[in-house]
Amino acid sequence: MCRHFAYLGRPVALRSVLLDPPFGPLRQSWAPRLQRHGTVNVDGYGVGWYAEGDERPARYRREGPIWADGDLVDLARVVRSHAVLGAVRSATPGCAPGSQAVAPFGAGRWLFSHNGALPGWPRAFEPLAELLPVSELLEIESRTDSALLWAVVLNRLRAGVELGAALSEVCLLAAGLADARLNLLVTDGSSLAATAWGDTLFQRRDADGSLLVASEPFDDGPDWSEVPDRTLLVADAAGSTLTPLAPIGPRTREDAKQ
Repeated sequence: MCRHFAYLGRPVALRSVLLDPPFGPLRQSWAPRLQRHGTVNVDGYGVGWYAEGDERPARYRREGPIWADGDLVDLARVVRSHAVLGAVRSATPGCAPGSQAVAPFGAGRWLFSHNGALPGWPRAFEPLAELLPVSELLEIESRTDSALLWAVVLNRLRAGVELGAALSEVCLLAAGLADARLNLLVTDGSSLAATAWGDTLFQRRDADGSLLVASEPFDDGPDWSEVPDRTLLVADAAGSTLTPLAPIGPRTREDAKQ
């Protein structure tokens, strides 16, 4: 399992969402309060952010624990962004190590993270891989369950499917193959979508409209609300919507082209 988060709102320093919160990602790497599977998240961390006027995000990922990176403090102090996605990783057994296996995954204007696990991976999830053209399979960044999920989500995004529809489709396809944990999170820098499927997810909307979505609250403030399990969250500056996730039928590669 992992812990992940996304922020949309007024520009803030990375440290304000990554390092400073009393129960934020830094604390969640060694003492998560609500994590249901695993105890620590020390197998890497990553953060992605958007610069003003550039729709393609930057990413900074490391394979060690977040507290061991001496360069992060300076980076997080001076970099500011209106949209941030980050994660601390607890590696699933059988998945590849290294920084390329750490969220956020990214392509074009999108950033993606997966908090969960695919039991029986990779064999049980061959039907997901079969949805992808060979060229896209060869582009998968790392031999991990999360990277496969991202490849299928990316396939749908490139086909013009909206963030929420792409996430819910892939979540339900994967859930139909095994008893997977599928908290997925994606942003394009102006909106985001997230699924709660098998682990906790919370959101907080501040008075200025800024939004935080996270695996668990960053503090004990009263404004956090839990997203119900098996629910899709879609949010932007205008507000948030919650939609229950319902099962769908099997998909084929030909379906994916539509």
